[in-house]
Amino acid sequence: MSPEVQVLNLAKAGRDASQKLLSTTGPQRNRALLILADLLEGAHQEIFMANKKDMDLAQAQGLDEARCERLRMTPAVINAMAEACRHVASLPDPIGEIEGMIKRPNGLLVGRMRIPLGVIAIIYESRPNVTIDAAILCLKAGNSVILRGGSEAFHSNCILAELLQKALVQAELPAGCVQMLPTTDRAAVRELLALDQYIDVVIPRGGEGLIRAVVKDATMPVLKHYHGVCHIYVHKDADQHKAVAIVENAKVQRPGVCNALECLLVHQDIAAEFLPRLAVALAPHKVVYRACDRSLPLLDNAQAASPEDYGQEFLSLTMAVRVVDSQAQAQEHIATYGSGHSEAILTQNHDRAMHFLSVVDASCVLINASTRFNDGGELGLGAEIGISTSKIHAYGPMGVKELTSLKFIVLGEGQVRE
Repeated sequence: MSPEVQVLNLAKAGRDASQKLLSTTGPQRNRALLILADLLEGAHQEIFMANKKDMDLAQAQGLDEARCERLRMTPAVINAMAEACRHVASLPDPIGEIEGMIKRPNGLLVGRMRIPLGVIAIIYESRPNVTIDAAILCLKAGNSVILRGGSEAFHSNCILAELLQKALVQAELPAGCVQMLPTTDRAAVRELLALDQYIDVVIPRGGEGLIRAVVKDATMPVLKHYHGVCHIYVHKDADQHKAVAIVENAKVQRPGVCNALECLLVHQDIAAEFLPRLAVALAPHKVVYRACDRSLPLLDNAQAASPEDYGQEFLSLTMAVRVVDSQAQAQEHIATYGSGHSEAILTQNHDRAMHFLSVVDASCVLINASTRFNDGGELGLGAEIGISTSKIHAYGPMGVKELTSLKFIVLGEGQVRE
């Protein structure tokens, strides 16, 4: 069977399954998730054996430690996947929920009902646990899903896909609800992205190169974010003790993720006091600063910033720093260099905080909190399928509800339009 026919068959099966899912109930779909949790906990050895193949290949190909770490499956990772299954199963079922019912002057009742998106293709890199997170969120929301993980995690993803299929069979749900592209050939992805008559939306999850490639080839809508250039603005009325702790957490806890701090903006009135204090706290972490002219003398381990350093997603222990004259200048900087991901202000001034909240455009705007909180689990969504900065159809972390849409429903008693 040619790759073109193979991909087409997957897409058709996904469409057929999405139609059948419309007749299922929340408890039926939850049952598959609970069965999957048990299967994951009982398959540690099989998962480890498959993951070892991927790890051996990764090390032979010279993948760096950070990428190997994302690839590695541990007992804690497997247990976390099982717990995610149970947590998502416990969430309210969004499908069929009716919102905003109003009565028109002619007696018609008009509202909107929450429905699945349909068939979702998800293209992602490295982390095998995304296979489970993506599948269970889509299934919970009544969608079928076609998965295409990174070639470096192929064996790990295959065993997880097998467990997903077993769970579907035991729950008496169609096998086409969750499918995985059975090849690492990139041509198969291009074939998939051309099938907009079967696939409703594609969600790429990975580096900017992957996302731009998907956007270029996709014939269906894409929910995406290219990168995370996150800022924290330390206002002159900030609690400096708390501000140091927040900046430290945002920058060093996990510097390689999309919600990590990349650029710090500090009001000129407190820069001379705050920046040396921050430098002492971050010194053990060996943070490197790309500093503006006014911040450079106030920081150790710093070098002069170039224009390219602003708007840069370093994904490392490097951070751009700029002293600003005012909040307006900080907001202008964010508007110029931000990526629409996560932006924060640290201040005890309520009016200034509320103004920042209103005018700064990002999928998550925070007051006196770390940018690291822009995460589906931390925001109460359970697992997430990714973070969208495209505003349409979702803006921010995408959980179960973000994988649904709304259709109008009209209840009448024989009305005709005049």
